[in-house]
Amino acid sequence: MTLQSPNVFADRLTEGVRRLGPLCVGVDPHPALIPELFGSPGPASALAWGKAVIDRCAGRVTVVKPQAALFERWGARGVLALEEVCAAAQAAGLIVILDAKRGDIGSTAEGYAEAYLGAGASCHADCLTVNPYMGLDTIEPFVAVAEARGRGVAVLVRTSNPGSADFQSLRVGDEPLYMKVARSLAPMTERLMGASGWSGLMMVAGATGPREAAEIRGVAGRALFLVPGYGAQGGGAEAALSGFAPGYGGREGGVVNASRSVSLPDAARGLSKAAEWDQIVEAAIESAQADLVRAAANGG
Repeated sequence: MTLQSPNVFADRLTEGVRRLGPLCVGVDPHPALIPELFGSPGPASALAWGKAVIDRCAGRVTVVKPQAALFERWGARGVLALEEVCAAAQAAGLIVILDAKRGDIGSTAEGYAEAYLGAGASCHADCLTVNPYMGLDTIEPFVAVAEARGRGVAVLVRTSNPGSADFQSLRVGDEPLYMKVARSLAPMTERLMGASGWSGLMMVAGATGPREAAEIRGVAGRALFLVPGYGAQGGGAEAALSGFAPGYGGREGGVVNASRSVSLPDAARGLSKAAEWDQIVEAAIESAQADLVRAAANGG
């Protein structure tokens, strides 16, 4: 199928993952975990640490995922730090998936969409996470902006937290609710299709539920997956890739996020020299990337 306006986000992500691997690095500034060498806990240390993580990611991964809430906790100064981290990532050639989990109705949803994906956004993101459990009309404003601007939208389908089964796994007719959600996204998936054959409509499917992720892939079509739960949350590489599909050189079809295990590794705490921190974080990123690349190749 030839597209007049292929989705830029989907194609950039797919090309980058094929070149470097599927690791996505989470930029989650937990105050208690940021090493003291970046300063006292606060927005300034989050900014300094976040930019240092971005520097370590450049050339090693394609995608980073800042966690908005962990910046927003500091108010206006934290939001400014988030904006600067996102800008630094894009200046370094990285794709930014902003983890903000927005979801609301009507003009409010439109406001969120423009705030992060719109042409005049102060916090530019290439893709934004959204919560669909208020209904498809709450996703439409985000998809409309993404369609117009070649951006992405990552929809929560089956998340990695222990309580996800409370509602997402409830039976609706003959299948769980998360499967109903995945099926319902098919028209939006088509609207954000890229020339690569993958869509800028992403589905979030956690590494802690590999069986569920494989089921979701069966109805997801060419939606890319955003997979949390790898690394510190307990999901291994094979489990993380269970929702990927046969593709370029093995399994492909999304990115796997790792946060604390690569950007806040235990070995990097308590260090006083930036050069030592750089080496440890670089090694953690490269190890996780290699782990995922091996798993993808073995499953091809």
